[in-house]
Amino acid sequence: MNFRLRDWGISRQRYWGCPIPVIHCSKCDVVPVPETDLPVTLPEDVSFDKPGNALDHHPTWKHVTCPQCGGKATRETDTMDTFVDSSWYFARFTDPWNEQAPTTPAIANHMMPVDQYIGGVEHAILHLLYSRFFTRAMKATGHISMDEPFKGMFTQGMVVHETYRKADGGWASPDEVRIEASGETRRATLISTGEAVEIGAVEKMSKSKRNTVDPDDIIGSYGADTARWFMLSDSPPDRDVIWSEEGVQGAARFMQRLWRLVNESAEAGKAAPQDRPATFGTEALAMRKATHGALDKVSTGIERLHFNVCLANIREFANELADALARSRATKSTPAPDLSWSLREAATILVQLFSPMMPHLAEECWQALGQTGLVSEARWPQIERDLLVENTVTLPVQVNGKKRGEVTVASGAPNPEIETAVLALDAVRQALGGKPARKIIIVPQRIVNVVG
Repeated sequence: MNFRLRDWGISRQRYWGCPIPVIHCSKCDVVPVPETDLPVTLPEDVSFDKPGNALDHHPTWKHVTCPQCGGKATRETDTMDTFVDSSWYFARFTDPWNEQAPTTPAIANHMMPVDQYIGGVEHAILHLLYSRFFTRAMKATGHISMDEPFKGMFTQGMVVHETYRKADGGWASPDEVRIEASGETRRATLISTGEAVEIGAVEKMSKSKRNTVDPDDIIGSYGADTARWFMLSDSPPDRDVIWSEEGVQGAARFMQRLWRLVNESAEAGKAAPQDRPATFGTEALAMRKATHGALDKVSTGIERLHFNVCLANIREFANELADALARSRATKSTPAPDLSWSLREAATILVQLFSPMMPHLAEECWQALGQTGLVSEARWPQIERDLLVENTVTLPVQVNGKKRGEVTVASGAPNPEIETAVLALDAVRQALGGKPARKIIIVPQRIVNVVG
């Protein structure tokens, strides 16, 4: 709450930043700039060829007339810390057209606090502190009524990369290095000379150690969707992402697989009726359960910011769709109408699931499926909850504390029915040695214990 808090000195002796709107007069002392002259704008014809503050060196900008006495005066040449701007913009956004005051309290109090704050580790510490400072100050001055500006905070990790050190002690960048082999035999050499390079620790990307990767190079080679998919899939968003060429290549291959999968689904779905079938067969129903199960998991994951889990669920769902298409092709006949409909539904929802992560690919796939408009503007699909309910449940069976087998029964099966199914198992009868069970303990949806 107050550990090591210090006063915040907001003035900076530099050109960039908001000018502090005061004027210094030898007679009137410090005078505010009149509101009619706000905002004070920085001069564009500045020179940085001398040490110190460029505004101090400007020949005309700082020389003004005192608004009180009309005498000669000078502007304040210090500018504000840039955190001053970013520490309250969220409050200003609630009514940015108000020209009379920083906020309209009724609107700001209705819209705030901000639901979710997302920032990097370094960003979240200082900026979060200043934003809370500003919010308390704005409450004290009547601009807002809350103490805290944000409801929730999520701190994301950084992108890191291994380092490469040359024989002379200098650092080499990833694009200058060739990596060969893998595991313990992995080695690195300079592409230009063949000189051996020491592979160092994985560290935060920095200019000093040159372990940075230019996003433009990745986008130029693989596209923005691939880069985004890799960064989201490699690790939880609150942990560091280790950048690797192999990971990027894997993301690119999966992207191509999705494109092929959607086009195959579009072909299989051509025979599908426009209207939803009244009933679904076993295979079509299984496909629909997989579809809405994936929709439920990804929707929940996005809400909780578990993006890597979402991507894992999308991969699993893509595999299930691919398996269904393969089984359909194996029959060498047109899929039944109900199956065609479920395959088309699955492909459509699959595209919507990965559209937040790979928007460019998603739009192309959306068109391939014959959809109109943009997938980014389409309504998020509705989950059919009844498809998430399993009709059967498999329970482990123990006899005298030792597992002897499993029994599959209907989800809502009554205890007598479960007991009958358990006692019919050969493994249970053998464990009991032909004797009747003294007691059967059923833990619903979890386990069955037989006491002999």
